[in-house]
Amino acid sequence: MKAAEIRSTFLHFFESKGHTIVSSSPVIPGDDPTLLFTNAGMNQFKDVFLGFDKRPYSRATTSQKCIRAGGKHNDLDNVGYTARHHTFFEMLGNFSFGDYFKKDAIAYAWELLTVHFKLPKDKLWATVYAEDDEAYDIWLKDIGLPAERIVRIGDNKGGRYMSDNFWMMGDTGPCGPCSEIFYDHGPEVAGGPPGSPEQDGDRYIEIWNNVFMQFNRTDDGVMHPLPKPSVDTGMGLERLAAVLQHVHSNYEIDLFAQLLAAAKGAVEASGGTDVDPASPSLKVIADHIRACTFTIVDGVIPGNEGRGYVLRRIARRAIRHGYKLGARKPFFYTLVAPLAAVMGEAYPELKRDADRATAVLKAEEERFFQTIQHGMEILEAALAGGTQQIDGDTAFKLHDTFGFPVDLTGDVCRERGVTVDEVGFNAAMNRQREQARASAKFKMAAGLAYEGTPTTFHGYEHLVCETSKVTALYVDGAAVASVKAGDDCVIVLDHTPFYAESGGQAGDSGELRNAVARVLVEDTTKIQADVFGHQGRVVEGSIAVGDSLAAKVNAEQRVKTVRNHSATHLMHKALREVLGGHVQQKGSLVNAERTRFDFAHNAPVTDEQIRRVEAIVNAEILANAGATAQVMALDDAQKSGAMMLFGEKYGDTVRVLSIGSSKELCGGTHVKATGDIGLFKIVAESGVAAGIRRVEAVTGDNALAYLQSLEATVGQVAGALKATPAELPVRLGAVLDQVRALEKEIAALKGKLASAQGDELLAQAVDIKGLKVLAAVLQGADAKTLRDTLDKLKDKLKTAAIVLAVVEGGKVQLAAGVTADSTAKVKAGELVNFVAQQVGGKGGGKPDMAMAGGTDPSRLAEALAGVAGWVGERV
Repeated sequence: MKAAEIRSTFLHFFESKGHTIVSSSPVIPGDDPTLLFTNAGMNQFKDVFLGFDKRPYSRATTSQKCIRAGGKHNDLDNVGYTARHHTFFEMLGNFSFGDYFKKDAIAYAWELLTVHFKLPKDKLWATVYAEDDEAYDIWLKDIGLPAERIVRIGDNKGGRYMSDNFWMMGDTGPCGPCSEIFYDHGPEVAGGPPGSPEQDGDRYIEIWNNVFMQFNRTDDGVMHPLPKPSVDTGMGLERLAAVLQHVHSNYEIDLFAQLLAAAKGAVEASGGTDVDPASPSLKVIADHIRACTFTIVDGVIPGNEGRGYVLRRIARRAIRHGYKLGARKPFFYTLVAPLAAVMGEAYPELKRDADRATAVLKAEEERFFQTIQHGMEILEAALAGGTQQIDGDTAFKLHDTFGFPVDLTGDVCRERGVTVDEVGFNAAMNRQREQARASAKFKMAAGLAYEGTPTTFHGYEHLVCETSKVTALYVDGAAVASVKAGDDCVIVLDHTPFYAESGGQAGDSGELRNAVARVLVEDTTKIQADVFGHQGRVVEGSIAVGDSLAAKVNAEQRVKTVRNHSATHLMHKALREVLGGHVQQKGSLVNAERTRFDFAHNAPVTDEQIRRVEAIVNAEILANAGATAQVMALDDAQKSGAMMLFGEKYGDTVRVLSIGSSKELCGGTHVKATGDIGLFKIVAESGVAAGIRRVEAVTGDNALAYLQSLEATVGQVAGALKATPAELPVRLGAVLDQVRALEKEIAALKGKLASAQGDELLAQAVDIKGLKVLAAVLQGADAKTLRDTLDKLKDKLKTAAIVLAVVEGGKVQLAAGVTADSTAKVKAGELVNFVAQQVGGKGGGKPDMAMAGGTDPSRLAEALAGVAGWVGERV
């Protein structure tokens, strides 16, 4: 059976048993920030098992995309060295949510394996938890499996319920015994049955695990029977395919055979020679293209943290193995298409997003190939001399300067029997982080010592607080008792309407005053998480700790800022809709002038895509939908569908903003309805880092002013071209055609002038041992004319070495040429450098043609005069 047929047979078998076929969830869990990647079939049903979610079915079956390359479940280091480890694999599973239990689950497994997959019954073994007499009796009495092939696996890890055959979701919660099914490859393969000292051999291979969720474990360690026991099973498609196709390694199955062949071809096309088809490095490449492509398709791009960093580690590990096989230019990205051909029928997203995945991997690979050679040279030097460990500073340098993740360095070292000083590496990494933290302190309010009461923020509802008490004052970073007119200071209040800079939104400005004093607040930042510092200058009177002040926010600035902030939320959602679900915020700055939004995306946003984003946001504005904010528990926010960023640290309670069709966690200030934004216009798009794009946009009166400015500019251009704005494209096209025609005419005239000069220059050539040598200045030529004239002179002189120069704008342009019959004696690159060095420059090129530049025309005549002597020394 081919892998595709095995997958289909499994799913349709369980469908015939009343199960609903459920599509694989993405490898990126959409609603579980605690999980790095989907690593088991039950992940998407976690809330169903916990009782938080109800589905319209009580039986389900899936073929789930899984990745085990980070966090608790990490098989990355084993890939390429074992027969059955993968970073990406498919988990076949059937699930019962309080429906059938052990008897049916075991019966279904036995029927599928022995009847539909036709595995010999005498080749199958089963394990049960030592205390699970119920499962043991089902195997013995109902299935008829001989007792000698039913193995009780007990407490072999020093504590009850810690056996391989007892599954737990966590320290508390649903748990229960397991029953695993093993296939016996026969006595010709080394290894013993499960539970024996030789169980780690390859003879007996686990192919299926049935988990019986039977208990709920509480904090006191007590197991309480569940009212509705459930079933969660998992069977690796690759392992089962190896058994059914009579091979001992997953990498020998049909699915991998095609990927390995494609990997071999790609590596050889990039510089590898006669690559061994059984090379472990090819296995790494074939495995890793699956993990990388599915991760990208499901919304991740390579980065320096979280899932993006895991993706980068996997990709660069594969690239390094290709480099080891001889690849010297990007090759890995070309394997996306063969993967889509192999697995695209089962997972249509591969075909749909193949071009995007290819582009992302190509960009990542091109970046790594810029440094991999130098990094490998440093690593090879460190490995020379029989060292047993690479020091932490070298490993960190490889990581920080050359883009070698530490586990990639470890992978190379393991091949040589060498270890990496991970303690030293982590110390170097921590030093860098501390330095980064030290250089990123908050403005002038950062680090101020404050031990008073927190600030109560009223700015969501009000722009004025009539009575606010001064709880602290600071001048030049030091706490003071009072401030006077002319002092620049930071003022802490017990109550304030001023928003302090956070979440990308700029802090408020405004005024603080009482009967005798006035302060102009220029900015508001956080001294501590709940302590606001009002930064400004005292312009009248004096203020002391304990005084009362009226606090008034600059209303015009605030309203412009909230327009931009609310528009940012709508834009984020529109970008995900237009560009794809992989778009995720990577930074933002919202102030009264504009919004600046950084996000994960691997390519420039096209003009057409920008227009679609603008259309979506402006449609939301015209709908004039209300904006609401609710404070709720983090779990409730997750269930409500609010967007949150993976890796962000959230408290137990969060603020959820719903505006238009957008729902995100946000602590900022916002409009009351989308119509308050007025108008939205994107004004800039650029790249700010690898895989990170930036858009800038304006709203309201700023958007109107921007469009009026564009209109004025168009009007000026139209006036200069004596056309109406509507006629501009045609009129501008005509002007450009005229310019191009004039440029051609000028080029032709320069060519004629140079040709005439060239004919005159022929007479200046001197004969040195049969070689015509010419060194001269060409008047009024450009670089192209210089080269063309040089070629014509070579044709006419037949055997020659020529240097031509032109002076323009205070700089020298040089061209040297040597006829083919003389390059063994004189090299054009050396000749042009001889002249260039004398006029303050350098250059180079091929033996028969080379270019150079210089900055000192005053020495040109002397330099050209020395050409004949220089050539004479070489012929």
